[in-house]
Amino acid sequence: MIPFSIENYGIFKSSENWQLTPKELQNIIIQQGMGVETKSGVLAINTGLFTGRSPEDRFIVKDSITEKKVWWNKKFNQSFNLEKFDDLHQKIIRYLSGKRLYLRDGYVCSDKRYQLNIRTICEYPWSDLFIHNLFFRFQKIVKILPDWLLFCAPGFQSNPEKDGTSHKNFSILNFSKKIILIGGSGYTGEIKKSIFSVLNFILPIYKNVFPMHCAANIGKDEKDTALFFGLSGTGKTTISNDPNRNLIGDDEHGWTDDNIIFNFEGGCYAKVWGISKKNEPMIYNAIKKGAMLENVSFKKGTREVNFFDDSITQNMRISYPIYFVKNIENKLSSSNIKNIFFLTYDVFGVLPPIAKLNKVQSSYYFLLGYTSKVAGTELHIKRPIATFSSCFGAPFMPLHPIQYTNMFTKKLDNTKINVWMINTGLISGKYDSIYRIKLTDTRKIVQNVLDGILLKVPYEKYPVFNFQIPKYCPGISSRILNPKNSWENEKRYQNQVKILAKKFIDHFEIYKKYVDNNISYGGPIL
Repeated sequence: MIPFSIENYGIFKSSENWQLTPKELQNIIIQQGMGVETKSGVLAINTGLFTGRSPEDRFIVKDSITEKKVWWNKKFNQSFNLEKFDDLHQKIIRYLSGKRLYLRDGYVCSDKRYQLNIRTICEYPWSDLFIHNLFFRFQKIVKILPDWLLFCAPGFQSNPEKDGTSHKNFSILNFSKKIILIGGSGYTGEIKKSIFSVLNFILPIYKNVFPMHCAANIGKDEKDTALFFGLSGTGKTTISNDPNRNLIGDDEHGWTDDNIIFNFEGGCYAKVWGISKKNEPMIYNAIKKGAMLENVSFKKGTREVNFFDDSITQNMRISYPIYFVKNIENKLSSSNIKNIFFLTYDVFGVLPPIAKLNKVQSSYYFLLGYTSKVAGTELHIKRPIATFSSCFGAPFMPLHPIQYTNMFTKKLDNTKINVWMINTGLISGKYDSIYRIKLTDTRKIVQNVLDGILLKVPYEKYPVFNFQIPKYCPGISSRILNPKNSWENEKRYQNQVKILAKKFIDHFEIYKKYVDNNISYGGPIL
């Protein structure tokens, strides 16, 4: 037990609420009119103006630790002045003084060798409940010596001209002081991704651990582990939640020198738009008391959630502790990686539902991270937009993408790990076409990989992109295995292929001077 008072942080005359239970927090949230209880007893809250992340408002303090290590760019890793940070920190402390605050000690990383203790001080009780659900919880209620401190003040808005932020909302990481400041946004995903960003900086540099924006599961005989890379909304959580396999985690993991995969988180943060018990039973069954729904709508005149009403956002979410998942892997870690999947939402409809990648192609596609930003996951995204997100997680990766790619390539060396690209997006036509691949088909394809069946079928080279696609996949129409066959207009199809291939070639120019020449051979050729 570490003696502690919140006054140690300069916050005075505040009410301290330490380690409240989900039941206590739910009652407070409802009493304060900040949320409602659904028909099934689950808490539902509305995060306000922000229903998705705002990556352009994420900053890193430039100091002696970060100056030469962070890949500084205006899109994600924006630099922040140290003196401005100190001033903003003091403003938040004054803002929080006199308020009823919610404090929690938790940690991240299931592998104790890399455990990071986090103390959080939150203005809103729903932020505290989210942290309870997503971080690991100490078995005994103790106040620890924290490695990092996180302040979350959604009601505090900065003055961009004076404070150095881009807008009134912000998320700022300070690696020297080990402090995170979040203000102006009630979207809980900002909390989750700020910690992920911290780990993505610390683990590669100081622990030689490869951090990954991926889901992971393992066969129930524990003989094979599968990893699923992809941006939010491309299917990581949905596909990795497989009733026939044990879930290690749905979003963030580390890969150690001794080939252990371990979960960063103690919970899940899943999209629930369009969810049904039939299609996503494991997530659906986690929607119960103790979980927290965000930005959902209700059927008229009731408290029954309408998961098909996106009038608030398509990015409706639920957070829940990982033990709410029935098929959870108890150790939250594993070894023996056999298959890696890159989940890609292709808006051009020319990438196949599945392709097998060789080592060079694997490094190339990992580095570029082609996919789409799915509606609602970020501010102003209303429909899928094609994007390149290096390492399938650019907004959370403080180091240069080449550093993560080199770590990934090294992990593939001298192994028999199979790498696959899975298109969970369009397989014909344009955005509003009826030809987005069915979830049931994607699941069948993945299952055939995990069962080893797709290692035994004949393959053909896919022109321009030059990866291998199967000629046959049990349970899947041969018409969709090769995108060319599902397009009625071949000329339009060929044009779309060229457009997408050129996007890859042009985007690769950003990294060309940094990479091994061999990686360039992994991309499309016009």
